[in-house]
Amino acid sequence: MAHSVKWLGHAACQITTEKGVVILIDPWLTGNPSSPVKKEEIKRADLILVTHDHFDHLGTDVPDLVKATGATVIVQPELVDTLQRAGVNADNIIHGGMGMNIGAQAEIAGVKVIMTQAFHSSTNGSPTGYIIILDDGKTIYHTGDTGIFDSMRIFGEIYNIDLALVPIGSVFTMNPLQAAASLALIKPKIAIPIHYQTFPLLTQGAEEFIDLSKKKAPDVKVEAIKPGQEVLL
Repeated sequence: MAHSVKWLGHAACQITTEKGVVILIDPWLTGNPSSPVKKEEIKRADLILVTHDHFDHLGTDVPDLVKATGATVIVQPELVDTLQRAGVNADNIIHGGMGMNIGAQAEIAGVKVIMTQAFHSSTNGSPTGYIIILDDGKTIYHTGDTGIFDSMRIFGEIYNIDLALVPIGSVFTMNPLQAAASLALIKPKIAIPIHYQTFPLLTQGAEEFIDLSKKKAPDVKVEAIKPGQEVLL
């Protein structure tokens, strides 16, 4: 078996390890026009990672997904109250309801999760990304909603990233040029573009990103998959 990284549309992703551990990132499914699945179809999740509290990331599905699966949610402390008001028990939030912050690492079910900074905005707390180290050392970086920043280079140097999920939609995140240039900093083996096509004002295709990536980061394999498709690691 292999690890699976599936794009669920927009910034939502599902990682399933070869041992069956399921990690959801920004599972905005209800109201997401590009999502191929409904929240009711998610039968298992061990971890839910939330990058920030905008509607298209935290959304309204997390409490129901936690109730259905018993997953542990990783968020910043400033988002704990939001989740608890929505019915998520403290026991289902990392560190017994305390949350965690940028630079910290947690380990659940053999998976290590490091919260990173992201350059964006949020109503509460600050935007984040996540570096996820699976039990065999394979490493995935979900940048979160962000512009390009030079510390991506440091992440690439210290974590030896196998796969990066990078937004290319512009307007609210990196545009295709910045996203392509970010790959030269992160140096992943594989990159999946996300956070595009969902709305008319976003970048509508991955072609420009693919072309620019060939110039900026020729050693990186770009997998421009469709929502519902997966890449195996």
